[in-house]
Amino acid sequence: MDLQSVISLSVALLQQMCVYFAVAYLLSRTRLFIPLTRATILWPHRLACYAIFSAFCIMGTLLGLPVVKANAIANTPAIGAVLGGLLGGPVVGLAVGITGGIHRYLLGGSFALAAAIDIAVQGLIGGLTHRYLVRHGKVKMLFSPSLAATVIAIGILLELSIDLALSRPFDESLRIVALIALPELIANTLGGALFMEILIDQRDRIDRQSRAFSAKALEIAAHADGVLRQGFNQENSMRVARILYDQTGVGAVAITDREKILAFIGIGDDHHLPGTPITSPHTLTAIANNEVFFADGNEVAYQCSISPTCRLGSSLVIPLAGEDGQVIGTIKLYEPKTRIFSTINRTLGEGIAKLLSGQILAGRYERQKSLLLQSELKLLHAQINPHFLFNALNTILSITYDDPAKARELIADLSTFLRKNLKRPTEDVTLADEIEHIRAYLSIQLARFPDRLVVEFNIPDDLLSARLPAFTLQPLVENAVKHGTSQLLDIGRIAIRARKEDGELILEVEDNAGLYQPKPEREGLGMNIVDRRIRNRYGDGSGVTMSCQRGVATLATVRVPMEVVPQ
Repeated sequence: MDLQSVISLSVALLQQMCVYFAVAYLLSRTRLFIPLTRATILWPHRLACYAIFSAFCIMGTLLGLPVVKANAIANTPAIGAVLGGLLGGPVVGLAVGITGGIHRYLLGGSFALAAAIDIAVQGLIGGLTHRYLVRHGKVKMLFSPSLAATVIAIGILLELSIDLALSRPFDESLRIVALIALPELIANTLGGALFMEILIDQRDRIDRQSRAFSAKALEIAAHADGVLRQGFNQENSMRVARILYDQTGVGAVAITDREKILAFIGIGDDHHLPGTPITSPHTLTAIANNEVFFADGNEVAYQCSISPTCRLGSSLVIPLAGEDGQVIGTIKLYEPKTRIFSTINRTLGEGIAKLLSGQILAGRYERQKSLLLQSELKLLHAQINPHFLFNALNTILSITYDDPAKARELIADLSTFLRKNLKRPTEDVTLADEIEHIRAYLSIQLARFPDRLVVEFNIPDDLLSARLPAFTLQPLVENAVKHGTSQLLDIGRIAIRARKEDGELILEVEDNAGLYQPKPEREGLGMNIVDRRIRNRYGDGSGVTMSCQRGVATLATVRVPMEVVPQ
């Protein structure tokens, strides 16, 4: 064997490989290579795998170099056959090997039959390796460049053995095998490893794009955050559709509820009008089945259901999920007939739909929570006013004849209290406003129990501007009177205190009766509502706690975060 000939043949094969990989690299930048970047399982992907690697197998033969008067060819079809089996499985690998083998056999030469068998065996070896790794949970190894090189090296050694076994005369076969063995081992193993690196690079590029589009989805959701929280209606949907249209660059964007179009921006906005009923069968199907519907205009036909001259050529319909996974509407992305709807845009659209569905649900929850708050406040009004009003009128009635002047003062106090009570805000008030409200209330109670009730206030001036939920102290003070001091034969005392502690506003209402007993939630309703409102707003670290020393004192303590109204 001439060493110089071996080296020259090796260099020539590597030069041919440059052309081979230039084609492979260019194809890797297209969608044709996408099925190859994952272990192929679905039959449409397997067919794509078969077609691509059969082409590379044939190209490896065509780019080979004839040796010894064209009786044999130093070539690289083993790369296509082995990789086809590695990524597609035994059936695909054998099919690629048979296709490449038939092509090689038709080229003729003393090695034609042996070479045809070689390529089929190499495809089968790749496929059996695929099956072994998949069954043993080692799918990631399928994309190992070193594994690809090893399996190809085994395939080349088997090829050389088959060539020696089948080709005649033996002496000439041995001489040819000795000449092509090292060049084919170098070119094929190196080529297989580089080809796998190209696939890994393509897969990483797709993953990077997916991550970039995931970040884009989050950015879009951030721009739209707060819009749909305000309500899933036509006005807010138009604002979100504008954001989606500007950020995604698709041909058009639509948002619907279950029955009508809420928003439409882009191509076709002259006939896809907000407020009109949904007529698209694709949209109705997506809503009915709660599934994404994609009409790419190619595999699945798309035709505008409103205008036959509409320039839109593809549509992606993504359901918006509400409570319990029920569909509340859809987001629709369109592309014109002159543009292909990319898979990336589909992934992006589905991500956006999930994020916006979450925002709609959050908005509905916040509105329901607000409505509950309003209902609870109205319940507090309804609970406090009748008790207080009846007691106040009885008090006024009892002193009308004995002390008309005092009765007039009480009527004025009652009028002031009720006016403030009815006009109070439903959210936050200052501590000063809350204390003023309590003083108006207590003026009536002091008239009822002039010699039996003493009220003390210990409120530092610097805390009067602190913010707290309206109707926080009123129910507690009323409980202290109604269920505490009014039951005593001796003088009843109520102390109302405030202090700041570790960033919290601490309010205390204490009576000297010590008669408190825990009650079911349906009883003692006012105090329970106050506690629940505070905890829902600030968390379980805040709220109302009760303590009682029987027959001595009852203490109601309120904890809320310290918030000061700017002066």
